Amino acid sequence: MTKLFRNGHIFAALSNRCKYSTAPKSICTLHINDKEYQSDNFTNATPKIISYLGRNLHLQKGHPLSNVRQRIVDYFYKSFTHRGNPTFSVYDNLSPIVSVKQNFDDLLIPLDHPSRAKSDCYYLNKETLFRAHMTAHQSELLHAGLDNFLMIGDVYRRDEIDSTHFPVFHQVDAVRSQRKEELFVDHPDLQIFEPIFDPQYPEAFTNSTTDAHKQSCHTLEATKLMENQLKTHLLGLVQTLFGNDIRYRWVEAYFPFTHPSWELEIYYENQWMEVLGCGIVRNEILARAGPNNSIAYAFGLGLERLAMALYKIPDIRLMWSNDSGFLNQFNNKDVNAKITYKPVSIYPQCVNDISFWLPNNITVDTFINNDFYDLVRDIGGDIIEQVKLKDKFIHPKTKKHSLCYTIVYRHLERTLTKAEVNAIHKEIEKAITDSYDVVIR
Repeated sequence: MTKLFRNGHIFAALSNRCKYSTAPKSICTLHINDKEYQSDNFTNATPKIISYLGRNLHLQKGHPLSNVRQRIVDYFYKSFTHRGNPTFSVYDNLSPIVSVKQNFDDLLIPLDHPSRAKSDCYYLNKETLFRAHMTAHQSELLHAGLDNFLMIGDVYRRDEIDSTHFPVFHQVDAVRSQRKEELFVDHPDLQIFEPIFDPQYPEAFTNSTTDAHKQSCHTLEATKLMENQLKTHLLGLVQTLFGNDIRYRWVEAYFPFTHPSWELEIYYENQWMEVLGCGIVRNEILARAGPNNSIAYAFGLGLERLAMALYKIPDIRLMWSNDSGFLNQFNNKDVNAKITYKPVSIYPQCVNDISFWLPNNITVDTFINNDFYDLVRDIGGDIIEQVKLKDKFIHPKTKKHSLCYTIVYRHLERTLTKAEVNAIHKEIEKAITDSYDVVIR
């Protein structure tokens, strides 16, 4: 099993013919971790995104993400033991390259769900992508016979560019499953499943989620007991991180792979902030992966959001900084220490606008912003602080469509010169022209 989950040293290169090319993607090959992935019309992983593979910030000792990860692991190790050993196993080096089946199909995510869209995910080809959530490994671990586990790693999603969004971030996902004798220790007469459902033949039953309180295969007693455990354990985790006096609330939510589902929000800096999502695992997932006599809960949370709140880190890009002035504030410190980030220095912004006419076959409403964001990030790298859509314009006479974006440049470790910013801005103009046949205004 060790071999199955080993990530190893990752390196990657993208053929020059793929980069900003209008040529058919079928001629391009991506080389990652000694493997080749033939590109197709789904391929949208850029060289910049591929370069983040293998950084594993959550395992970098003294990094704020690693400190938060360790606090979460410590909480579960302390809270759940069996005969003196931790109940939960931890998987924090799983390969970030997964199949569409792992990322979507195994989790009952419908074919028309927006999370599958090319505008939301980084695809290597139509069958393979960078995982969009750590839940992508849930079924394989269940199939391996595990029942209580934490999955921790980097995930990849196409998104806007600002101080709280980055295309790569880190998640902790978990599953805790229990059999009847574990769940109903004091009430052996109670059952996990309704009499109409036979767990030995789950395929003979159509599980329904029309009841807001439970899945049709589960008894209300089993669901409510699991819900109580889930909320108690996760509230305990949040109180361990933020203090016992933190205000909180549970909000009903929807996830394709759990029912019922909730989000936990805390009142932080005068506003409600979501910190995690959770729910009772759909029984179809358990049955397909192997366990046919258990009920389980699952949850997922983002390490960046927690770390930025706990340490008052203002810009998510700092998580990727190698600057010693940033890292030394967390290195060689107790993971439970209360640390408030102190800016080393504030370097000035450089702001440039870019506007262009779109080709006739693209409108201001059909142009995909995330395509432009990735192009800008791929060229400008981590000095891109923010990209905002400033204006949409349709010429009243020619009916030609135009977009204008504001790009904010700022280096985290030095002052940028106007000349080098202008040079990068020219590269971006050339790339968007070559890639989308636009005309710079």
